[in-house]
Amino acid sequence: MSTPPETPALPTTRPAGCPFDPPAEYAALRETSPVSRIRCPAGFDTWLVTRYDDVRAVLADPAFSSRGASSAHVKADLDPYDEVGPGSIIQLDGAEHSRLRKMVVAEFTVRRVERLREYVREQVERHLDAMLAKPGRADLVQDFALPIPSLAICELLGVPYADRELFQRQSSLLVSTGQDAGTTDQAFRELAGYLGALFGGKQRDPRDDLFSKLIVRAEASGEPLDLDELVMLGLSLLVAGHETTANMIALSALLLLEHPDQRAQALADPPRAVEELLRYLSVVQFGVLRYATEEVKVGDQTIAAGDWLIAALNSANRDEDRYPRAGQLDFTRESPRTHVAFGFGAHQCVGQQLARVEMQEALTALFRRVPGLRLAVPKESLAYKHNTLVYGPEELPVAWSA
Repeated sequence: MSTPPETPALPTTRPAGCPFDPPAEYAALRETSPVSRIRCPAGFDTWLVTRYDDVRAVLADPAFSSRGASSAHVKADLDPYDEVGPGSIIQLDGAEHSRLRKMVVAEFTVRRVERLREYVREQVERHLDAMLAKPGRADLVQDFALPIPSLAICELLGVPYADRELFQRQSSLLVSTGQDAGTTDQAFRELAGYLGALFGGKQRDPRDDLFSKLIVRAEASGEPLDLDELVMLGLSLLVAGHETTANMIALSALLLLEHPDQRAQALADPPRAVEELLRYLSVVQFGVLRYATEEVKVGDQTIAAGDWLIAALNSANRDEDRYPRAGQLDFTRESPRTHVAFGFGAHQCVGQQLARVEMQEALTALFRRVPGLRLAVPKESLAYKHNTLVYGPEELPVAWSA
């Protein structure tokens, strides 16, 4: 009697020497098995969806629920069937999700974010001044890429930037896939405790910031948010609001350092360049977890009710059927904004407009002011965040001629 073949593992290893490319297995899966059965790092079997059209279909279909720990497929200590906590905007569906999203989305519209552009630009210039005051060398992650989105999200939410060491440290632990359950739980409790105290102060003394407006809007709606809901919603916004963009700025800078021939083209049209960078790099590296609430067909594959799926965003963004020469960085690409780097459908990233502004301002100013910027170490020696939900360089030592 033959032994059934072992379920293949979720592709997680990037090609050697190619820090910008997703795992090579995705290209073959898109061709031969676009909806395939895999075993995720957490130990249970799921469907892996790799083609662009299928990924968008899954993310847009309300039959696929987000009610499950968003990183349960890569963190073995999480139970994907755990009850969703109050205020967990990433994990709620339908009316519950819409209620929370409506309370925050007004602060993230294109018009509202454009009012923040000057603030972002000022912070970019200030941090470049400080960096260039150093003797010709800096870590672009700590000195530039991380502070810019942290400052912007703090300004928008009403979080004191002076507390950045606490929330940056705990956020980093929460998005890590390599921490034990105790460490993750401690990070969550510390950050939740901090936000609970912050919201308590805003309940007593509201200010002109999003956290204060959440309290006021919820009460005005007749459905006030309790403290647990406020904390969970605030935690989601704070963590997502700086981790992903910081990694995108750092990884994009590294890519442009390696492609000096394309730098002028990128700087000539920053909005278009940023869309191509988002498509090409796709830093959310383990995909988006969904749960089938009923039997659904994805492509040619029938998904049973109760099955889990992973929508592979980084694979979808490299789909040759959607993007000719998808493996090439091309700042002249037609319709670059069709990518799914921010997800798609009801749960797509609420802060995507802010991320775009931060990337546009940061990358444009960096290479305008420091045209001779270069890596200070061999690129082969750089370390990357392979064990986190969001991919990027651990640090990015750069140098310039003083």
